[in-house]
Amino acid sequence: MTITEHDQDTTNDTDEPSLEASGRGQGTLPEWVRWAVAAASLAVGGLLVAFLWKVNIPFTVIVGALIYVVAIYLISRTVESQRHAVDRVVTGVVTTMFLLSLIPLISLVVTVVTKGAERFDAQFFTYSMRGVLGEGGGAYHAIMGTLVITGVTTLISVPIGIFAAIYLVEYGNKNAISRALTFFVDVMTGIPSIVAGLFAVALFTLFLGPGTRMGIIGAVALTVLMIPVVVKSTEEMLRLVPNELREASYALGVPKWLTISKVVLPTAIAGIATGVTLAIARVIGETAPLLVTVGTTDSTNLNPFDGRMQTLPVYAYYSYATPGIPREPYFARMWAAALTLMLIVMALNVIARLISKYFAPKTGR
Repeated sequence: MTITEHDQDTTNDTDEPSLEASGRGQGTLPEWVRWAVAAASLAVGGLLVAFLWKVNIPFTVIVGALIYVVAIYLISRTVESQRHAVDRVVTGVVTTMFLLSLIPLISLVVTVVTKGAERFDAQFFTYSMRGVLGEGGGAYHAIMGTLVITGVTTLISVPIGIFAAIYLVEYGNKNAISRALTFFVDVMTGIPSIVAGLFAVALFTLFLGPGTRMGIIGAVALTVLMIPVVVKSTEEMLRLVPNELREASYALGVPKWLTISKVVLPTAIAGIATGVTLAIARVIGETAPLLVTVGTTDSTNLNPFDGRMQTLPVYAYYSYATPGIPREPYFARMWAAALTLMLIVMALNVIARLISKYFAPKTGR
């Protein structure tokens, strides 16, 4: 045997123990074992929580997760390897955090749906609260007021936000104006909603006098909140458009404004629509600015330039804050208004998905 062959044999002999020490080549836990351990851990955790305190879903998930992490680590360390055991522990921790984040969301949806369904009838959508005390009445005036004010807000905010984002991405080139615009957009993104309402009230008080309440004032307040969201989301979508598309258009002699309108915007339309939808969802449920700008009324008013208007968030707030006697009909209308508002936001998200599906650029051959 040569020296080279002897060295190779020595190397192979020294490698085999390291492979065994690392746990390679050992068994693998079947998938059903993980589910069985998880079910048993939740059962034991539920029994411990119920015995020590009372039935509580979040505590049951936490205790069950702790038991699962310890049990799956020991089982995996015995059957598989330490690397696999650590991986399963991390997976269990991440899954637990996900389940804990779902608990308040599911609880909120179930509560709103179950309590709001009591008054989710035709009368709720076709009657206002004019002359109604106690039972009966509806939120037709509040629904229409919400749609009108949100529509006016969207008509004002979307063009301003999209054109501002186009300037930042296509024309700004990090000059002084673009830097100042970016700074103010960042600042406006985090302002409290009540500040936007007070700004709108102060602005219109200068022209119309104190005590003026109109739908357009509420729309201006919501515009202050909506424009930064539209600008940021549109800017991010425009920056994702590949520069090769712009350069190819310029190479064909297409002017810049036509390149933006025919190439850049159609490419980013899906993301822009999603951003606009999120901006609408951001402002449609605002209560504080509408309390000080629009006020409240029991009658239907569809003219944002004449008198007070009712909106769903304010309608739900006053139904809870100033209920009559008996209180139950007011609380039932409050939950129905919350359910209606939630369904409107869901409908907006469906519309955004449809826009993304049918208006996004086709990527097929």
